[in-house]
Amino acid sequence: MWRLSAGCCGFLVAPVVALLLLDRPAVAQAKNFEDVRCKCICPPYRNISGHIYNQNVTQKDCNCLHVVEPMPVPGIDVEAYCLLCECKYEERSTNTIKVTIIIYLSMVGALLLYMLFLLLVDPLIRKRDPYIQQLHNEEEEMRPQPGGSQARGNTVLERVEGAQQRWKKQVQEQRKTVFDRHKLLS
Repeated sequence: MWRLSAGCCGFLVAPVVALLLLDRPAVAQAKNFEDVRCKCICPPYRNISGHIYNQNVTQKDCNCLHVVEPMPVPGIDVEAYCLLCECKYEERSTNTIKVTIIIYLSMVGALLLYMLFLLLVDPLIRKRDPYIQQLHNEEEEMRPQPGGSQARGNTVLERVEGAQQRWKKQVQEQRKTVFDRHKLLS
């Protein structure tokens, strides 16, 4: 049981670590350089190939003259070259991206822990006392089964297994119908 509680503590620690990482002053300082940029896409011009330029500038300075450095054309052709370039100001929130990734990883971790828990507990649930199993077998033999259907399971896992077996039989029947008889089910 200690392992399970340690896993739960891990889920409590992850949000705390995330908040500490997101509240660092370095994140606030880096926001100017990571979260905003001006992207200019310049097509080919005369003998110059097309190029994409990225620069961290303010929104008002997001134009070809401030972003395209070094200017690939001489002074006379700068205006014509800049008219061909398409500049866009882009802004993103790295904090939102980090929080989303942390939530996603926490959910994946929770599902993995749940799977591990089920793998460890499943043998314990299925383990039965031989005497009790013998009594159940005798009861099932005495009980008439209508239409040849299986007896209802006592546990949730047995019911799920029964449903899974029925589903597998249906899939096999559909495969036989489609592939052997070449008929589609309606």
